[in-house]
Amino acid sequence: MCVHTEGVGPVSADAAARMRAAARSERGVSLVEFALVLPVLAVLLFGMLDFGKAFNYWIDATHLANEGARWAVVNKNPGSGGGLTLQEYIQKQGTTAELVNGGTASLPSPAGVCISFPSGTSNVGDPVKVEVKLEYFWLPLIGNRIGKVKSAIRGTSIMRLEAKPSNYAAGGAC
Repeated sequence: MCVHTEGVGPVSADAAARMRAAARSERGVSLVEFALVLPVLAVLLFGMLDFGKAFNYWIDATHLANEGARWAVVNKNPGSGGGLTLQEYIQKQGTTAELVNGGTASLPSPAGVCISFPSGTSNVGDPVKVEVKLEYFWLPLIGNRIGKVKSAIRGTSIMRLEAKPSNYAAGGAC
């Protein structure tokens, strides 16, 4: 016995029954669902990893600012023997090559260090402010396609001078 199915032509009843059963089958559905969910899961995973990396850079920037402020208040420049300014010395103390040198998609330029005197004078007891700044680009693989998404990461420390500064000068990447 032959059955006419629309658009297929004459087929046997058994073949038509097999085609109806195959159309109702759920084989391959999980693969399609996984293919739809995978990009969302990948963005979430890489987003969490990138957030952790940015958070670590914020901690590093704060640590470098604290270390730099401590050197500044006691009027010491550990890098003077190598011909470095205090700002350059602090910047070279970054914990990763990306912080020290920049040059990656997430951190194209190295950390900038700025030393200033908020009160305008640099007498004993006056505050000294050390700031470490980074410009962080989020998820560079995706960000390049949708427009660069960036944030300023800043670590700041303010302490009172214990000695008049003579081994360093205010300035830097302000």
